[in-house]
Amino acid sequence: MHKKEIKIISWNVNGLRAAMKKDFAESFIKLDADIFAIQETKLQESQLTDEIKNFDRYDSYWSFSKVKKGYSGVASYTKIKPQNVKYGFGISNYDNEGRMIEMDFGDFILFNLYFPNGKMSEERLQYKLDFYESFFEYADEYKKEGRSLIISGDFNTAHNEIDLKNPKTNEKNSGFLRIERDWIDRIIENGYIDTFRHFHPDTVKYSWWSYRFDARSRNVGWRIDYFFVTDDLIQNGCVRDAFIDNDILGSDHCPIGLVIAIK
Repeated sequence: MHKKEIKIISWNVNGLRAAMKKDFAESFIKLDADIFAIQETKLQESQLTDEIKNFDRYDSYWSFSKVKKGYSGVASYTKIKPQNVKYGFGISNYDNEGRMIEMDFGDFILFNLYFPNGKMSEERLQYKLDFYESFFEYADEYKKEGRSLIISGDFNTAHNEIDLKNPKTNEKNSGFLRIERDWIDRIIENGYIDTFRHFHPDTVKYSWWSYRFDARSRNVGWRIDYFFVTDDLIQNGCVRDAFIDNDILGSDHCPIGLVIAIK
């Protein structure tokens, strides 16, 4: 049976209104994905304009921060109609920050996630670790039911030394703390596959660069954006490619992509 290829893009835009002024629409069209998972929109519902909300042939779904304006938020644009959409995973302390959209497409469930940043304080680091714990408990329930999962977004953690330019100098900084990296280890041990590393085990490529010190032009970056999938999608040959598109500008992150094939 012929399988249909689906291209999914995940991109932390660091403010969608700002990105719109930096050729987001042109990049969106150029990337030509079937599904876009966008993180850190920094939008409230009242700020949605037709220009932001409506792209030709795409339906859009939005989750907003309820704790403060100009903060967090995720959006999903899709040409393929989902069977069901959920916002958050049922814990108000996390759901109030507008960090997740779950879309059930039948053959797979796609999570669009903006994991917390732990750099601000010890409290936020703990919040981030607790968020990991709670989300993966939630995802594991689907996994136990035999559902195929795709978990996309900004994880705010570089996994191994290959995943950031300056590992030694960042060992005590959130984003590369051993306790955070251990979480990525746990995810992998539990049968979730880092798709970029699956296809490109030795490739040095980053998805985020600080706006300071000309970090992007010098390629002093971090790989903190991921597509993880349940191992069944790898075993049955559904995952065809995973990539990072460094050539697309407009944010301090660049888009990452996944190509899957389903019946």
